[in-house]
Amino acid sequence: MPVNQRPQVVILGGGFGGLYAVQSLKYVPVDVILIDRRNFHLFQPLLYQVATGWLSPANIASTLRIVLRAQKNARILLAEATDIDVNNRHVILNIGKIPYDTLIVATGSRHHYFGNDQWESLAPGLKTIEDAIEIRRRIFLSFEAAEREVSAQRSPGQLTFIIIGGGPTGVELAGAVADIVNDTLTNDFRRINQSDVQILLVEAADRILTTYPVELAKKAESFLNQAGVSVKGSSTVTAIDESGVSIKYGEVIERIPCRTVLWAAGVCASFLGTVLTRQTGAKLDRSGRLLVEPDLSLRGHPEIFVIGDLANYLHQTGHPLPGIAPVAMQQGRYVARLLSRRIAGKTTIPFHYKDRGNMAIVGRGTAVADLRGIHITGFWAWLAWLFVHLINLVVFENRVLVLIQWGWYYFRRDRAARLITGDRYTR
Repeated sequence: MPVNQRPQVVILGGGFGGLYAVQSLKYVPVDVILIDRRNFHLFQPLLYQVATGWLSPANIASTLRIVLRAQKNARILLAEATDIDVNNRHVILNIGKIPYDTLIVATGSRHHYFGNDQWESLAPGLKTIEDAIEIRRRIFLSFEAAEREVSAQRSPGQLTFIIIGGGPTGVELAGAVADIVNDTLTNDFRRINQSDVQILLVEAADRILTTYPVELAKKAESFLNQAGVSVKGSSTVTAIDESGVSIKYGEVIERIPCRTVLWAAGVCASFLGTVLTRQTGAKLDRSGRLLVEPDLSLRGHPEIFVIGDLANYLHQTGHPLPGIAPVAMQQGRYVARLLSRRIAGKTTIPFHYKDRGNMAIVGRGTAVADLRGIHITGFWAWLAWLFVHLINLVVFENRVLVLIQWGWYYFRRDRAARLITGDRYTR
């Protein structure tokens, strides 16, 4: 390397892990190139609120060039990585190739249908802005279609909503759909009653929120039941088609007519995990995540780091870390500090995740929170959830906009972002 040339760090993915790694390298003597196929950072924990008309897409998305405008050692490329040449240290892009001295891969995860990929068009998941807009379209089109018909002639399952997966995303989606029914239908529709609507949350385990303490999971289920959501535990989906869902309980299979199915049951890592396995020999777990070393690098390749949902980190507890934003944030910061110490010739220590707790909003004014063993439920947990998510929004302008929208909805119960977009306006 020429004397005056600084190391080049290439980061794939502008999500939580990638963005926090870039920002943490601001004062490190390296040149950083952030590559993403989108020109914005998406605050995914609030994506379900876009899907249910609470927020607009722009409220939770921040343009990467604006976020990193003041960081002079960072450059952004709008491109997609298609391969990685590990031997020559090049990332192969859809627009060419780019060299790296250090590579940080933070490309996240995608929907996982457990071998039933044909369900994707029938039961959309929630990972992108496009997913949220499509889910919003389906939810509100269901109400519009029902409004055109009298109850006796209504299509079976027209007002049945099935959410598959009882993790935080599924719980939050189910609660938000219930809020729409409870807060919106009465005033805005004339031929639909709350009793016409059926909301089901289906979970394969014996309870929802399996990573939360049992008492909080039970409290969340109680909140959902009060809002009109039926929780079906120990249940698996065996079939999905355009007219309904088949659900298996024990040895019994029930067919439920349904026009709106939402998927929150699982994710798998991005395809770059397979690419890196082929190139480096690194091992993958069943979800396609790469097994990483204690410093988040790949075995035999200290110049390649994998963080966020693409990484399986077993060195702390013997179990993979959860695929949540705080893990990716901390890993991004850690890798930046590690690179700084390497350049300075200092020793490094393994990554250690600091678990600050879990939160899930269940509905308007209700949530559950596990804050390092302190359990909070109801309104105060809801306020804590709002505060934590508000301060973690990347851009100040978004914080202001989201706060205004939340306040407006809480006091007026009016979802302002209920636009139905797309080419199809009927179902």
